[in-house]
Amino acid sequence: MRDAADLVIDNVHILTADPDRTEIANGRIAVKDGRILEIGPAGGAVPEGAKTVDGAGMLAIPGLVNVHTHTILTMVRGVAEDMGFAPAYTPGVPQGHMVTPDEAVALARLGALEAMLFGSTLINDTYVHTELTLPAMGELGLRVTACGRIHDVDFSGVSNGRWDYDPAIGARTLHDALMLAQRFHGAFDGRLGVQLAAHAPDTCSTAFLRQVRQARDETGLIVTSHLAQSQLEVERIQERDGKTPVELFDELGLLSDKLIAAHCIFMSDDDIVRAGRAGIHVAHIPKGNATGGTMAPTLRLRDAGANLCLSTDNMHADMVELMRWALTIGRLQAGRISSDWQPEDVLDMATIHGARAMGMADDIGSLETGKKADIVLIDARRPHFTPLIDALGNLVHVGQGRDVAHVFVDGEQVVKDGQPTKVDAAAIMADAQAAADALWQRATAAV
Repeated sequence: MRDAADLVIDNVHILTADPDRTEIANGRIAVKDGRILEIGPAGGAVPEGAKTVDGAGMLAIPGLVNVHTHTILTMVRGVAEDMGFAPAYTPGVPQGHMVTPDEAVALARLGALEAMLFGSTLINDTYVHTELTLPAMGELGLRVTACGRIHDVDFSGVSNGRWDYDPAIGARTLHDALMLAQRFHGAFDGRLGVQLAAHAPDTCSTAFLRQVRQARDETGLIVTSHLAQSQLEVERIQERDGKTPVELFDELGLLSDKLIAAHCIFMSDDDIVRAGRAGIHVAHIPKGNATGGTMAPTLRLRDAGANLCLSTDNMHADMVELMRWALTIGRLQAGRISSDWQPEDVLDMATIHGARAMGMADDIGSLETGKKADIVLIDARRPHFTPLIDALGNLVHVGQGRDVAHVFVDGEQVVKDGQPTKVDAAAIMADAQAAADALWQRATAAV
């Protein structure tokens, strides 16, 4: 079979994240037509005409899957983290309704570039002007699933404590999402996708959430939403509906294995049981939550039956570092080190569990014969990776996204030697800085 390969990555330490968690210390990955043809020991003849990559001193892992992010919110990087609340709820901070189409594209491309350079081959993104940002991010070469914020609240009042629901807003945002799916779901050779991004229980009226569930049932699209992300949300839903956000989603039929729920912090014992029983996919955001002084009950959610995945939200896009945060937060909650919460568990969260949440586990999330060749090579020839006794242990405990050397999506190299192959990184950064400067100037002037 190697004779048919058009790409060979040789002499590389492979962490497959397959069901057996197979590890090959000196291996070879052969790729043909964008899919993995063979994985095995290094050595032997390389097919004539095949592209070859010497992976000596590198670790090969599956492409990382970031199931919840807001690339445009790079605009509040380094500021919102210290404000104690999400930008949409905070006066004086650039917010979605302030962002122009050109600014949205510039900032989204920055967020997607950062994610790709750090080893994410798929990001699940939500915010505004998605009809423009989705293809603009796709041009970088990674997989992008996206949707504009679906809500019927008037966001211009939320940061001032007003939840005014308008059916016209709901009709528009849901229609835009469905049109986005018709236009882009499966585009760019299957690299683009669309989900139904119901923003949060408190920014969607109960009647409107029923419409979202109906749209899900009619289209088969996955729903993604913030859920139990703040005490304010919990209090608001208790006041409005007389139940917790999880109980509300359960009653409406949204709590299911077709839901990716971000944060899941403020959950009662019964909420955890409901979430696990429904088999929801938890977009765990360990660093973002911890920065705000909170922790999601991840181990309890996992034990209840939820699928734990990893996501960066609106902070930096380093999924490698995020594995370390997830491992540490879980151990802090347990108060001990246990055999069922180890580096391999958080690698699963960053790869195959995320692929499962996205409905793509048959194609991505692990390095296995027949799967799409989404492959990340991490340069372990660095002081902080030395000595290399346990490759996975080093990756999780000392690795950084900045250690990523090469990234392949569908067998095509989209990052080479730490630089994108399809776009000008410097131009993307300059455009994003200009967009953020303009947004902050308008936001602070409006207070």
